[in-house]
Amino acid sequence: MNRAEVVGRVARDSGLTKADVDRVLGSLIEHVSRSLKKGEKVKLVGFGTFDVARRRARSVLNPRTGAAIRIPARRMPRFTPGKELRKLVR
Repeated sequence: MNRAEVVGRVARDSGLTKADVDRVLGSLIEHVSRSLKKGEKVKLVGFGTFDVARRRARSVLNPRTGAAIRIPARRMPRFTPGKELRKLVR
């Protein structure tokens, strides 16, 4: 399902216009992204938690040449599904 399909279904179910739903969805994504950039967790009870994980620097081998490559440490967004979502998907 892509963004347009989500907007269409939410608009149909809620009675709001697609434009209104698209603005709300855009705002939600923007605020979640800003919070993660600051290092804050975003918890949506019943759905899940968005947070930032730190990946350590590591060395890997290039499969074509066999040369060692150093991958620097970085921060990655992470999503952990909530209990209700896990039960629903089973």
